[in-house]
Parts: sequence; structure tokens; C-alpha cells
Amino acid sequence: MAKLKTGRHTSALKEARKTKKRTERNFSVKSKIKTTIKKVESAVKDKDAKLAQEQLNIAFSEWDKAAKRNIIHSKAASNQKARLSKMVAGISK
Repeated sequence: MAKLKTGRHTSALKEARKTKKRTERNFSVKSKIKTTIKKVESAVKDKDAKLAQEQLNIAFSEWDKAAKRNIIHSKAASNQKARLSKMVAGISK
């Protein structure tokens, strides 16, 4: 994009482009997390402990990566991990 004649607002335009790119990236990460949560819950519902544990490990990885990059809050990730761990532990007994 060419600079404006007076040079004003160029930083604001760049920030708008960066924000759009980050929003799209964050949305895709959150969508991926939601999908893995559904897979874990589905495995728990079917009482498939092995599949549930595998999906739980994948979900943990996704949450940790998202928390590391500040896409979601670290304590929110911990709460979700604890909630799903409890569900999976319930069927493995």
C-alpha cells in the first residue's frame, strides 16, 4: 500500500492489517481446540478410555500452545484441562 501524501495514519493502517491477520490465526487455533474437546467428550460418552486418553493428550498440547502464545489465558487452559481430565478419569475406573 502506498503511503498517504501527508504520511498520516500509516501506522494505524499497518496495525489494522496486523490485527486482522492475528484475529484469523487466533480463530483457527480456538476452533482446533473446540474440535479436540468434542472428540474427547465423544470418546468419554462412548466409554472408550484409550481413545479418550489419546485425544486428551492432543487437547493438552493444543491448550498449552495457545496459552503460551496468549491466545487464551493460561488459567482458562488449566481449568479446561482439569475438567476434561476428570471426565476421562471417571471412565477409566
